[in-house]
Amino acid sequence: MTPPPNPVLEAVLSRRSAARLTEPAPDRDELERLVQAAATAPDHGRLRPWRLVPVSGDDRVRLGDALGEAAASPEQARRAAAKPLRAPLLLSIVHCPRPDHPKVPGWEQLAATTGMVTTLSLLLHSHGWGSIWRTGAGVQAPQVRKYLGLADGEQLLGWLYVGTCSTSGGAAERLPLDTTSKITWLDVADG
Repeated sequence: MTPPPNPVLEAVLSRRSAARLTEPAPDRDELERLVQAAATAPDHGRLRPWRLVPVSGDDRVRLGDALGEAAASPEQARRAAAKPLRAPLLLSIVHCPRPDHPKVPGWEQLAATTGMVTTLSLLLHSHGWGSIWRTGAGVQAPQVRKYLGLADGEQLLGWLYVGTCSTSGGAAERLPLDTTSKITWLDVADG
């Protein structure tokens, strides 16, 4: 008997990072609805140790200027300044840990932040949008931190570039996972 179609499983199996993104991107209402849903990702203590700073329109040029200022050479500055123009919407992923939390260690708070971003990328895909999580040296740059308004103790984890998948160039086919090397079953004798 064939199981019925499962839209969650299909979204997980078909999602790919989309390197080429064009207009349009989700509007504010849709993005807020998807972030509301993504916030249900596992999060011990429901701390929600993250926030997003959307960057779109001309703000992408200003982010590019900040990235360019942080570059080591004029050529690197030119390339860095162009990066935010690769998608119509960039979601700056800001990790906001609570370092002295009595029950939730830092690593678990970081896991909650990355779980939310992963869930958001799946939700975006299931609603017809493309995305890719990008990082780089700019996440550490004081100019970029200042432009995005990051507070002391906050960590920029990169950007979720969001938009419409370009029709040029398809995603590479994924090879099946060798579960024997990734799942270690404990053979416990029945006693």
